[in-house]
Amino acid sequence: MADADAIVIGAGIVGAACAHALARAGRRVCVIDARRGGATGAGMGHLVAMDDNRAELELSSRSIDLWRALAPRLPADCAHSACGTLWIAADDAEMAEAERKRERLAAQGIASRLLDARALAAAEPALRAGLAGALEVPGDGILYAPNAARWLLADAGDAIEFEQAQVDAIEDDGTLLLADGGRRRAAQVVLAAGLEAAALCPELPLRPKKGHLLITDRYPGTVRHQLVELGYVTSAHHAEGDSVAFNVQPRPTGQLLVGSSRQFDTTDPAVEPAMLARMLRRAIDYLPGLGELNAIRSWTGLRAATPDGLPLLGAHPWREKLWLALGHEGLGVTTAPGSAELLVALMTGTAPPFDGRPFAPGRLLETVA
Repeated sequence: MADADAIVIGAGIVGAACAHALARAGRRVCVIDARRGGATGAGMGHLVAMDDNRAELELSSRSIDLWRALAPRLPADCAHSACGTLWIAADDAEMAEAERKRERLAAQGIASRLLDARALAAAEPALRAGLAGALEVPGDGILYAPNAARWLLADAGDAIEFEQAQVDAIEDDGTLLLADGGRRRAAQVVLAAGLEAAALCPELPLRPKKGHLLITDRYPGTVRHQLVELGYVTSAHHAEGDSVAFNVQPRPTGQLLVGSSRQFDTTDPAVEPAMLARMLRRAIDYLPGLGELNAIRSWTGLRAATPDGLPLLGAHPWREKLWLALGHEGLGVTTAPGSAELLVALMTGTAPPFDGRPFAPGRLLETVA
């Protein structure tokens, strides 16, 4: 696309959302991706309001609103489901945390309600007895991200052109060098290639976090909501060692998608039986009948994490014409449309929809230059 206004490197859910938002802003966009697969194809596809901190909650809640607005237009193969989330409290201390979480969500305008033990058992009979309760967030949902990414690219029509190619380098003036010897240039370049971005910009502070997932055969009605233990936040974002947490999704097919695990600083894609077993033991502790179901596949994926847990969204501090949309860790699907909305506002000089300063790349890159 010789007359492209912008090039997006990466056709995963974040790159596709950025391209879609740029096209809606009147830009002609070229998306370049080697089609080797990444976090979008490997993840759970949850749409969940996360509240580790105010910035994360603002980004995730805005993004869920944008997904909700898109939902009526999404084709069936995107498997969007407004199933909601139940944050499971195992004991009274976790019930107290559920109440604090409810208050944080309410301050952002997100509806939720506390369920006591009896109400939880009625809502999800397959859960084990003895749990203290849960926080229900009905506005959350799930999505099949690979198809959603493809739809975002197709929805803009001729405003987006896709090129399957490997980008080998980004020169200081923004010129892209391709593996086949070709060169591409545009007034603005968006790097949204997940962990692969580190090969193009070694200064990026991205850390791999490996995760295992497993999917069962079809058992419709076994689980109705996305189920997550309240200890998930600590496990997912603050633990330094390998960790697992209970997280189960009911897919529209009737299958159950089971997670989750985290392992730091490895890029080995192999399924590790010991880690998978540890993850499943945790899931069966909450959902005892899971052990009787047939599993049909397990796999791994790699999340790209930043040191402070927030993505890099904005202009690269010293690389001319380069913009970053990276480091979403496990929230790329949830936050893709909000990330794109913020980035495109910054790229076009329009008013951002929310405060973008917590996500500015300079907070982590200034000291590296």
